[in-house]
Amino acid sequence: MTKRMDQRVKRWLPIWCCFLLWRTTRGQTRYSIPEELKPGYVVGNLAKDLALGLTEMYDRKLRVASEAGEQYFSVDVGKGELLVNDRIDREALCGQSTRCVLPLQVVLENPLSLHRIEVEIKDINDHSPRFNTEELSLKIAESAAVGTRFSLESAEDSDVGRNDVKSYTLTKNECFTLKMREVEDGKMVPDLVLEKPLDREKAAVYQLTLTALDGGNPVMSGTAQILITVLDNNDNFPVFDKSIYRVSLTENSPRDTFVDKVKATDADEGPNGEVEFSFGSRTPASILSLFEINSSTGEIRLRGDLDYEKETTYKVEVTAKDKGAPVMESHCRLQVDVIDVNDNAPEIILTSEPQPVREDAPSGSVVALLNTRDADSGNNSRVTLQLRKGSPFSLKASFSNNYALVTSGPLDRERFSEYNIEITATDSGSPPLSSKKTIPVTVTDVNDNPPVFSQSSYNVYLKENGVAGSILFSVSASDLDSGENAKISYSILDSKVQEVSVSSYVYINSDNGSIYSMHSFDYEKLKVFEIQVQAKDQGSPSLSSNTTVHVFILDQNDNAPSVIYPSSAALGSLSHQRMPRSAKAGHLVTKVTAVDADSGHNAWISYKVAEATDASLFTVNQYTGEVRTKRSVSEHDDSSQRLLIEIRDDGEPVQSATVTVSILLEDGLHEPILDLRHKVSEPSKKSDRLALYLILSLASVSVLSLVTLLILAVKCMRSSRSSGACCMRRSDCEDYKNPNRNLQIQLNTDGPIKYVEVLGGDMMSQSQSFRSCMSPMSEYSDFTLIKPSSTTDFKEVISVLDASLPDSTWTFESQQVSRKQI
Repeated sequence: MTKRMDQRVKRWLPIWCCFLLWRTTRGQTRYSIPEELKPGYVVGNLAKDLALGLTEMYDRKLRVASEAGEQYFSVDVGKGELLVNDRIDREALCGQSTRCVLPLQVVLENPLSLHRIEVEIKDINDHSPRFNTEELSLKIAESAAVGTRFSLESAEDSDVGRNDVKSYTLTKNECFTLKMREVEDGKMVPDLVLEKPLDREKAAVYQLTLTALDGGNPVMSGTAQILITVLDNNDNFPVFDKSIYRVSLTENSPRDTFVDKVKATDADEGPNGEVEFSFGSRTPASILSLFEINSSTGEIRLRGDLDYEKETTYKVEVTAKDKGAPVMESHCRLQVDVIDVNDNAPEIILTSEPQPVREDAPSGSVVALLNTRDADSGNNSRVTLQLRKGSPFSLKASFSNNYALVTSGPLDRERFSEYNIEITATDSGSPPLSSKKTIPVTVTDVNDNPPVFSQSSYNVYLKENGVAGSILFSVSASDLDSGENAKISYSILDSKVQEVSVSSYVYINSDNGSIYSMHSFDYEKLKVFEIQVQAKDQGSPSLSSNTTVHVFILDQNDNAPSVIYPSSAALGSLSHQRMPRSAKAGHLVTKVTAVDADSGHNAWISYKVAEATDASLFTVNQYTGEVRTKRSVSEHDDSSQRLLIEIRDDGEPVQSATVTVSILLEDGLHEPILDLRHKVSEPSKKSDRLALYLILSLASVSVLSLVTLLILAVKCMRSSRSSGACCMRRSDCEDYKNPNRNLQIQLNTDGPIKYVEVLGGDMMSQSQSFRSCMSPMSEYSDFTLIKPSSTTDFKEVISVLDASLPDSTWTFESQQVSRKQI
């Protein structure tokens, strides 16, 4: 069979090649080819017809999808040609339909686009006419009148059009001829016509050959044998009241539904006139499973389930036979038209898989291609699509129930990284049926979010004298993006700390944001500084943000108290003092003054007597360091007394220093205060110089204070006119000549030392300090001015004090004192 079909294809191929042409209708490309072509046969040039380049077809991954399910065609991307991929049997695809079209979808990617083409399959004469039965039996009474017609079985041909059955022939004989009769749809059926009276005694049986011819070229044929038996008597046939019965049923009609009732009458009497009904002997089993007929009444009922999508029309042959001898019969046709019911929900088919979309994709970007299909007909097959509200996507119709899923609004991956787009397809039936399909769409990240620190600024408190290389603090930033766009590296922005780059003090781990010290910090040199940290992601272009880390150095008790008075540089830790034996209880012997370079509790100083020649004679004030007699001096007290005074701070651990005071008890020694008053009443060069220093100090402090207040007042007035705020920084006061330096005047007390301190300079740099120091002896109003950040020769200070003290034989050595800004 296959070999004969291939020979037919080869024979018809030159004829059907003339049908190989294409045309574009409503934007669609159509080709026409004959069936049964060999695989690899060129249908058409897609590249030319779709105006595509070969490179573009390859780069965009052109492919062909068939809506019929089978992949009958393929594309040669190298040549741009549409090829036959498999054998195409038009009869298997379209049956008896005169029009057989295969719709194809040509899909291109990057960007997604869809082209619809149609391939019309032309019929070739590859099937011969065929009778359902190879032998037809007829029983004809000898009394049959000349001209009586007997219906014969018509042949069927799987081909259509001109290749269908066109004529019949009958072998030559003396009694019968063949005549054609037209039925519905223009189809011709053969009738056997009696041309001459029969004589059973002459011929009881006739054997004839019926040949069916189609209209193909060459003509193909099929035959059936007709066996005619001549009967005696019963010379009337049953007669139907209609030759064709037509009825319509909905496809959802239940079983046992009444279909129709056929009627036939017979002019004979008795058994020859009794009629029985049945379906024709050639009725297919598929029809017999759907319908049943009552043999007595001719009533036809439904016994199976109808399906419009499988078959729209059923044509059933009904036979009426009498009970005579011979049996006489006649035929009619029942045509059942099936009415469509909306019993199929629409389908949503993805033509292409959804593509990931960037979150910055413009509106209208194609995400996926899809189409709809409904097996029903008419309004029942008209489908509308609907998206859930609030989705940033929409559907754009193209043609023939094809749609493109496109973006319709802004996307934000940080809010929704994936969308499950639910599409609802609803037909126009009554009631309407619907189906849903969920399409997942992934949103890819774009670097549109900078790193964000957990805090806008950080405060770090660090103890001084820490180990170099230890971790100070860790900053942390997060990025809402993903992948490389969320990978963060940390760095320190360059800035100055005491005119030195901050990178000399600290460094940062670029991966985790941990900040480490480069060396140990000294509170007495540096109290606070800032670190500007930047977090930058790895996106392109990269985004960054900054934060400020304020580092506060905490003081540790790493400085012991330093004795200012009495000075013991020359005499070691020994100080010699004299007092009269006539001294009473509470007599001021001397005053020990010490300072501590630390701050806070670490700089709080206390004094106590550690050792004494006579512990009952002297005492020291814990807070002022004043050494006084506890009782009156007696004649029995040793003339030489020795005190070991310990000076301790309030730090942890405690730091301390000691000073030894040697006191000589003498008879007839005057009281220091009376002698001092006597000296003050007498004009001298020392008192003049002391008065001069006092005047200059007070004048300078007053002038500096007045100038500072005037500058601040003027600046505040100017600033208030523009911004309503008063400041002393460069960003706010551009007219200030040195905005990074400030003047600060404060009255401080370090134990027994009272001083006025004038500070000037950058808050982040070492300040200049001007001090007016009171005399260690609280009873005297002597003070001196120490220059900023310099080594002071205390000989000059002590010389002034010496002018007021009772005995000029006291000896003092210079001591370097450097005061840092607190």
